[in-house]
Amino acid sequence: MTTDEMLEKYDMTIGIECHVQLATTTKLFSGADNDARNREPNTVVNPIDFGLPGMLPVLNREAINLAIKAGKTLGSEIAHVSRFDRKHYFYPDLPKGYQTTQMYQPIIIGGLVEAPLEDGSIVKVHLHHAHLEEDAGKLTHDSTYSLVDLNRAGTPLIEIVSEPDMHSAAEAKAYATELYRLMTYAGVTRGDLYHGNMRFDVNISIAPKGATELGKRAEVKNLNSFRSVERAADFEFRRQVELLEKGERVVQETRGWDETLQKTNSQRSKEDAQDYRYMPDADIPPVVLTDEEIASVQADLPILPSAYRENWKALNLDSSVVNAVLNYQPVAVMLDAIVERYGATDIARRVFHWFASLQVNDQDVAAVESGLVGPQRLSELSMMLEDNKLSSTGAKEIFLDLFKEEYLGKMPAEIAESKNLLQVSDESAIGAIVDEVLADPASAKAVEDLKNGNDKVIGFLVGQVMKKSQGKANPALAQDLIRKKVL
Repeated sequence: MTTDEMLEKYDMTIGIECHVQLATTTKLFSGADNDARNREPNTVVNPIDFGLPGMLPVLNREAINLAIKAGKTLGSEIAHVSRFDRKHYFYPDLPKGYQTTQMYQPIIIGGLVEAPLEDGSIVKVHLHHAHLEEDAGKLTHDSTYSLVDLNRAGTPLIEIVSEPDMHSAAEAKAYATELYRLMTYAGVTRGDLYHGNMRFDVNISIAPKGATELGKRAEVKNLNSFRSVERAADFEFRRQVELLEKGERVVQETRGWDETLQKTNSQRSKEDAQDYRYMPDADIPPVVLTDEEIASVQADLPILPSAYRENWKALNLDSSVVNAVLNYQPVAVMLDAIVERYGATDIARRVFHWFASLQVNDQDVAAVESGLVGPQRLSELSMMLEDNKLSSTGAKEIFLDLFKEEYLGKMPAEIAESKNLLQVSDESAIGAIVDEVLADPASAKAVEDLKNGNDKVIGFLVGQVMKKSQGKANPALAQDLIRKKVL
């Protein structure tokens, strides 16, 4: 039996727990700086983070507000009363010896994420809940010792727990990607995946097709990229199938992902909830919210990806183009302004394709966010192509130039003129060049072949026109004039 035939015998089921670090100024229970990126170890901490005797936590209200915003974004219910609990598990990077979390009464209940797949279809992932908790610190392991950095200890986060609604690695990746968009668009998190602002724990189990019960799950921890979510899920599916096919069993455990080897590895057996000895935290009063408070916090939510998709429907763009530009919120905001001004026209459509197909980096996005590259410059560039003042190649070149420091603030027409990219569309001027090319003995055979029905040679003749015009002639107009004069 081939590997593919073995895989066909089983269904995969995936649920994902996502840890979303909240974009507050200070930590969940202390006044320490909440942005530990690029900071020296153990420098953004205070006595509460160190778990020193007599230190009492003070709940950060802004973390509650961001959780309320996240709930609106996820289509969830916000609990009027939520409480914190102590999770007793040995954390070497949480000095007080337990984690403060919400086990029994989480702040966010239910919800739904509709994640677009690459083929244009949608996977609907229901949410069980999301709870507030503090993050642990960071351990760096050497061969004979480990180092502890407590900068991240106490960072506020929400853990979003999905239902097991995903059944392929592609669906898991799509869900993680859309969840990232939702949380960053709403301003809930800074979204810096490199620094772990969002981390995914992927729970994977398999069962024979048609089975009524799920198999034992393995949890792959702390994935911080969408590609890793997809590849870890795919690897784990194959690993578990191979185990069952050999007559072995899948054990419930926590596994890590080795990015270099592209494989998972066992870390520890997975505890059940009772093993953590949860108990109410007596130092933190319950969070009590009124309907008015919840509505007030949720009132100023930014435009979300689903609304942009609806606004852009009339453009009839491929879903891959839409999703590519939605990866950058400032770009989506700017493109929406162009659509609002020009509607479902080629002027707007071209700019979408430029952003989706050409290499756009974080520095380029920063230029869009600052307004240095905005609707006016981009729509002018698109209109120049519409008016045949530029070739498509020239327009793409100028699009990339708009983000370069030497051209910041310059309009496309000015850049095109300085680079000699303006296209000539004057019919009489191009007609004179066409006459020169057709009269040239070097073109005689091509002209004769064109008369005899060999349409391919027209490319040679247009090329000669472009050469004589130093690349400035409108090639479409040149081709039209050649046909009129020869045929």
